[in-house]
Amino acid sequence: MKDAKLLTEGDINQSASRSEWYKTIGSTEAINWLERDADSFLHQALSTPCLQLIESCEGIYIIDANGKKYMDFHGNNVHQIGYRNPEVIEKVKQQLDILPFSPRRYTNKPAIELAEKLSSLLPNGFNRVLFAPGGTSVIGIALKLARVVTGKHKIISLRDSFHGASMDAIAAGGEEQFKQGLGPLMPGVTYIDPPLSYRNKYASTGNDIEYANQLETEIKNNEGEIGAFIIETIRNTDVQIPSKAYWKRIREICNEYQVLLILDEIPIAFGRTGKMFAFEHYGIEPDIICLGKGLGAGIIPIAAMVARDAYNIATDISLGHYTHEKSPLGAVAALGMLSFIESTDLLRKVQEDEIFVREQLYFLQQKHEIIADIRGIGLMWGIELVKNKDTKEKAIEEAEKVMYYCLKNGLSFKVSQGNVLQLCPPLVITRDQLMDAFRIIDEAIAALN
Repeated sequence: MKDAKLLTEGDINQSASRSEWYKTIGSTEAINWLERDADSFLHQALSTPCLQLIESCEGIYIIDANGKKYMDFHGNNVHQIGYRNPEVIEKVKQQLDILPFSPRRYTNKPAIELAEKLSSLLPNGFNRVLFAPGGTSVIGIALKLARVVTGKHKIISLRDSFHGASMDAIAAGGEEQFKQGLGPLMPGVTYIDPPLSYRNKYASTGNDIEYANQLETEIKNNEGEIGAFIIETIRNTDVQIPSKAYWKRIREICNEYQVLLILDEIPIAFGRTGKMFAFEHYGIEPDIICLGKGLGAGIIPIAAMVARDAYNIATDISLGHYTHEKSPLGAVAALGMLSFIESTDLLRKVQEDEIFVREQLYFLQQKHEIIADIRGIGLMWGIELVKNKDTKEKAIEEAEKVMYYCLKNGLSFKVSQGNVLQLCPPLVITRDQLMDAFRIIDEAIAALN
């Protein structure tokens, strides 16, 4: 039996189904490259051995060495506006001819314009920005800033959460598979339960408020030593969507105990939920927000931490000096991405798509007994598969079989928690393409019988 910790993020690298998958690739050249990859890179969970050799991408598709197209419903959450978006590509090419790199202690126009643009999209007062090459790094910046602002080093996070893969980020996160065998991590981190819907242990109350109340209990247990609460506004991995009442209570608790609320929207901002930022659905404001992944339009890695102006008090501390911290290429890609969202009215499209997707997935739920729960918002959806709806036993092997069937038929997505099909297509996807994806999923589940 595989380690349950590995299954939480769909680690199926060594399974029998993976071996069978390789037999279907049908390209000696691709297999050769996969073997060279396995011989060259340090092996680790979630990525070794790789699924396939990708040679190109376009729109909603990744394309393998055989020219086979896969609709990419995962994309590491960088592909909001599609792969190789021509408008952004052109802007990046132009910047390459002008200023591809800006040394630290200097600045450049694109970086300043991006900082100003992000501030303009956020609530009043959010006008202090730091950039970094990736989301993990801005999580570290946010944690350091919280210590400076509050004078406290302890933080609260959610069990089974993910905030990045560096030592400080995995300490702040709750996923055990990232911590095993590593020894002591950053001290002062404590955890509460994530708000769940289908597996809500407070189901008798009819809501998720008790999950929020855990925050107050944990703050009291630490006798005023908690400085920050870090959390994804909506959990991306297996798609957990808290209620408005949950978030209202969380904000009240943070205000009452002077705890900074750090929202990790690295995988879910920029239209994924139908809003530019997920917190806009809840009528609350964070104290610090972390952004990344899709910020660089799937072209240039860039991430951002944005904080309230009142927290601009660390002038004698290096919070996040990174070689590419004010990347002109990353800034141009991000500005192009934001411009594309606005000029195409993409947020409205995603809101309309949400209604369509909900109808289609609920139809599949009625058709297939194995589908226990459908949950989603915008173009971020989870399909939870169980063996038995009374016991809620996870259908782990079945989820894996569904995933590989879909891959063979041109649809790529991730399995989370061992049994949740996580569907996050590019926001530019058409209705016909969505229907094609749902047809493949329908056939994959039917093939289990």
